[in-house]
Amino acid sequence: MTEQSPIGSVDKALLVLTELSAAGPRGRSLADLADAVSVSKSTLHRTLAALRHRHFVAQDPVSGWYRLGTAAVDLGATFIEGDNLPALLHPMLESIRDAFDELCQLGVLDGTDIVYVDKAEPAHAIRVWSAVGRRIAAITTALGRSLLAAGEVDRRLLGRLAPPARFTPEEVQRSWEAVVNARLDGYAVERGESEPGIGCVAVALLRARRPVAAVSVTMPLERLEDQAPELGRRLRQVVEAELPSSLTLPPTL
Repeated sequence: MTEQSPIGSVDKALLVLTELSAAGPRGRSLADLADAVSVSKSTLHRTLAALRHRHFVAQDPVSGWYRLGTAAVDLGATFIEGDNLPALLHPMLESIRDAFDELCQLGVLDGTDIVYVDKAEPAHAIRVWSAVGRRIAAITTALGRSLLAAGEVDRRLLGRLAPPARFTPEEVQRSWEAVVNARLDGYAVERGESEPGIGCVAVALLRARRPVAAVSVTMPLERLEDQAPELGRRLRQVVEAELPSSLTLPPTL
């Protein structure tokens, strides 16, 4: 038997926020929400009014449907930004490095760039420029492509991330195809686009379905070429086994 909440009104509000989070940007109608949380529409309307007052819920002026408001989104973003992801995930990076005997790197998306925030290096020498704090255009990297795929970027937005002054139409199209493949496969691949002769596979890490970081395995391109799918699937397996409970992997399609 489920324990009853000590404060029913608070519980209703939390259930509403949970349902709207699951609904995504489209939101849900009053009737659907009332059915989902098992309350009358009149009772739920008062709860929604209180949540709207504090901007935790927004209402579409045309359809009347409800969705998460800016306060709810900001609250989650503040929580995520408060995490020290490099410290939290460094043991996982070391496990990935040991599993592959290759360079493992952690990156976050900052505007149009990937910023490398941590790494775990193998014992053998590597011929790749690897430095914490380094920035690279996101569309050229496996790290960036995995995050863009998990963030459901569309072709038009990708074009804005790749200004014509820096990228040819062919490069943008190749990056878009890599993002689409990453969305299907659950991992992204890079074949020398950010550094000649170097290949990477990467997976995005999500919290509350929002991409917050990505982890990659980096190696000479000749070691990647014929086994990228196997490496991508294996990387997902290792990450899934080591990932903290607060984070998840993007689903495969």
